This record gives sequence, structure tokens and C-alpha cells, in this order.
Amino acid sequence: MQKIAIVMAAGKGTRMKSELPKVLFPVCGRPMIEFVLDALEQAGIDRVIAVIGYRSDLVRQTLAHRKNLEYAEQTEQLGTGHAVMMCREQLQSHNGPVMVVAGDCPMIQVDSIRKMFESYTPASPSTQPPACILGTAHKENPQGLGRIVRDAAGEFAGIVEEKDATEEQKKITEVNMSYYIFHSPDLLDALTHLKTDNSQGEYYITDTPLVLKKQDKKVLALPVLKPIESLGINTIDELKVVEEAIGNCVRQSEQRKD
Repeated sequence: MQKIAIVMAAGKGTRMKSELPKVLFPVCGRPMIEFVLDALEQAGIDRVIAVIGYRSDLVRQTLAHRKNLEYAEQTEQLGTGHAVMMCREQLQSHNGPVMVVAGDCPMIQVDSIRKMFESYTPASPSTQPPACILGTAHKENPQGLGRIVRDAAGEFAGIVEEKDATEEQKKITEVNMSYYIFHSPDLLDALTHLKTDNSQGEYYITDTPLVLKKQDKKVLALPVLKPIESLGINTIDELKVVEEAIGNCVRQSEQRKD
């Protein structure tokens, strides 16, 4: 079973106060997207498609040493769902799993990727795999993150953003981490149903799980991610936090070896 990953890497580094594409901003001396690509490779992903846009030539040049990396161009910034739409042609003949992750999350963990793919693999050839798997985590302080809403049976019912959440929903500690695995045909179908009726006028990949749920397709929310994986980088302050976290991980690894 071939495994494909889409890495969203088209954005600018506006809040980083840099002319660099965001994913090329250095973290511990390396472009942050390198950490994501390393994790996908170590987890056994067969094909990786980077969706690039802003200063795409520089991204290609920086990542030229990665021989198996494919690209899709997003010339307009119309949201995360639109970024995935740019990969339609590359996914057209694929009948297996597609992981979608952001290129600005260098704390992505190999074990988490593997656990998500294990939950995708059907128990038998006659069993249909889930249409969508969301990787979630429980955080003591979930402020600012989308909450995972479950029904009475404990099944995924939707994602509610904090600004739209009721006081009761804000108490939910399980959060969306923007790690997804889709069954490729279901993803391609769901993309055709995305709408731009939101404040940003964009297509959001976060809308696809509910699209599939409303089609009575199987959507799983799995709390298999570590809270540290929610550390993305949008500002210089967040960069400092991530660099400190990476330093701690390296030190712990070295101590285990000793």
C-alpha cells in the first residue's frame, strides 16, 4: 500500500518579519520544513508532495537535495483546502492513504505518524478504510485551538473553533492538531464540496471531516498525538519555544544513549 503525504508549504513568513517563505525559516540552524520531511521519511512515507507558492523557486532550490520530493504550485493563497486541491492530478490514480500536514510544525513525531497509518489499514481486504482520520491531542491549556466535539457514543461529531465555542465546549481538552489521513478517493470528493462562506473567504481543509461525516462515511478522531506537536511557529516568540523544545528532545535522546 503506497503512502502519500502532502506538506503545505506555500505561505509567507509575514509575522516572522522575514522575506523568506515561512517553511524555510531556520529552526536550530535548519529550515523548519526539513524536520517535517525527515519525520515523514522515517515513518516510511513513499511519496511526499510539497505545495509551494511564495518564492517557490527558493523552496525548490533549498530542498533540491531531496530527490524524491514532488511539488504542486499554489499561485493564489486561497486557504488550506485550496492548497490540497492543487494536488488533485497527483492523487487521481491513488487508491490509498494521503496524509496532510503543515510544513511549519517541526515538532511532528514519527511515532504519531505511524500510529495514524496503523488505524487506516483495513483489518481485511474487504473492509473499507476510514474516509478520514484526525490526529488529536489532549492539552491542559487548549486556548486558541479547535476543540474536538464528540457525540453521545464518543464518535467524532465536528470541530469547533474557540471563537465559535460555547463556554461548555471551551472546557474540552481534546484539540485538532491539523494532522489528517484521508482515503484518497474520499478526499478528492470532499474537496469538491468545500465552500468559501467564512470570514476569510477561503477553502479550509478543516471542513472536510464534517463533509465526509455528513455523507455517512467513517471519520475517526484519534488522540494519539503528543501535546508538544501542537507547537507551530507563527512568531519569533514561538520560534524560541520550539527551539528550546527541540534542544530538550536532543538532550533527552543523548541521555538515553548514555
